[in-house]
Amino acid sequence: MSYAKVLCVGLVGVTGHLVEVEADLAAGLPAVIISGLPDTTLHEARDRVRAAVVNSGQSWPNRRITVNLLPATLPKIGSGFDLAIATALLGGTGELPLAPVDGVALLGELGLDGTVRPVRGILPMVAAAARSGVTQVVVPTTNAAEAAAVPGVRVRAVDTLHRLIAYIRGEGPLLDPPATAPAAEPAVPDLADVSGQALGKRALEIAAAGGHHIALLGPPGAGKTMLAERLPGLLPPLDDDAALEVSALHSIAGVLPPGGPLLRRPPFQAPHHSATVASLVGGGTGLARPGAVSLAHHGVLFLDEAAEFTTRALESLRQPLEKGRVLITRSRGVTEYPARCQLVLAANPCPCAKPAGDQYCECPPTVRRRYRSRLSGPLLDRVDLQVTLPPLRAAELTSTAATSETSSSVAARVATARAAAARRWSGHGWRCNAMVPGPALRQPPWRLPATHTAELRHRLDVGAISARGYDRVLRLAWSIADLDERPRPDGADVGEAIQLRTGDL
Repeated sequence: MSYAKVLCVGLVGVTGHLVEVEADLAAGLPAVIISGLPDTTLHEARDRVRAAVVNSGQSWPNRRITVNLLPATLPKIGSGFDLAIATALLGGTGELPLAPVDGVALLGELGLDGTVRPVRGILPMVAAAARSGVTQVVVPTTNAAEAAAVPGVRVRAVDTLHRLIAYIRGEGPLLDPPATAPAAEPAVPDLADVSGQALGKRALEIAAAGGHHIALLGPPGAGKTMLAERLPGLLPPLDDDAALEVSALHSIAGVLPPGGPLLRRPPFQAPHHSATVASLVGGGTGLARPGAVSLAHHGVLFLDEAAEFTTRALESLRQPLEKGRVLITRSRGVTEYPARCQLVLAANPCPCAKPAGDQYCECPPTVRRRYRSRLSGPLLDRVDLQVTLPPLRAAELTSTAATSETSSSVAARVATARAAAARRWSGHGWRCNAMVPGPALRQPPWRLPATHTAELRHRLDVGAISARGYDRVLRLAWSIADLDERPRPDGADVGEAIQLRTGDL
């Protein structure tokens, strides 16, 4: 037999595709040709596979070897095809019967000594194999616990190419995934630790209830960073679908904790203000990898000292915030990543940033305007809540009275509000108020009475808010009503939403 075929999985962005790895051995000058749009890493597989096969005690066929990866029009990226290529090649020699791996997806990178090394993105790979009808996969031992999180697939682990060869020949078993103990989750910062700032806490609760973006402005020490770090603790845990999606993104980026279960807590990403556009929205050679906005999917993206980020980096977030996804075009293809996160901006009012506030500011008016203009109008127009925090007073900072609510009590109200919104919008596929399109809120049966929106319409007519801002105020009003467990917003809810949107307190 000079032809053999096994299954593997390739990734384009976060989407996996089943790939057939064909090997044909023919007479001619010894050579290895890999076709099917391989990248540089995959081109180098010929040397890795040859050394691994020889060091696993197998003879290398001195023939013309053609390896084809189907579908040939799909870009193939990475070293995860090594194990499948080696198995197909040995099957093509006729010395290795491939019946035991018929319909089994083989994933893994080969070391020169024949060890099977872990690869990134094993979780979305196994999920894609399951969607394609594959019921069994073979993965590196290090990736086995991660792969086992996908339901409906039997996962077998392998540490060396020699072990896989012995299994195919019926001379030994494969390994089972290790038992995964529940990972000890790090402690979540508690909202009760934040002194004062009742307005900031109220805004944070509304943002959590509706999935809204929020900007926190104010002097140093006012509590902007503390409030932002406590937002993930107010959000509900991720359901199965969201946990699998978030874990898959972290797997592709190579930051998923090894051996642990799916990520159930909303992720929190806080890139430094020197972050590049590629690190924020995704990038890299070939097909792009996910950036911070995608790693924060179903969670929080926190930009501390937002005015210190480059204008280009900040403006690159406008499309992901609006669409909930990132579409990155490269010469080798187009990559799409989900990016439906909550943006939290924190910024000082000016470069000198006096702790006592504006009354001691030493910056000229032109400097203050230039500093604030780094957060452009189009970007801030996509931020639902824009709250200015006052400086803390001594009485608030030194108070010993336990008057501040804990994160758990606020999270309970948020969960109730989110459940109400999910029931209301379930027929439309929207999960929270921030996802509801503006036209839906401006048409029956969800249109609010004219008496409730009179001030809002007036501000739109005089140019105080944009049409986008109009819709975002309506979404905020619905979140406020959900927190109060009322079926519809009233005029007071719309008024509070206007204040939190514009800062006119």
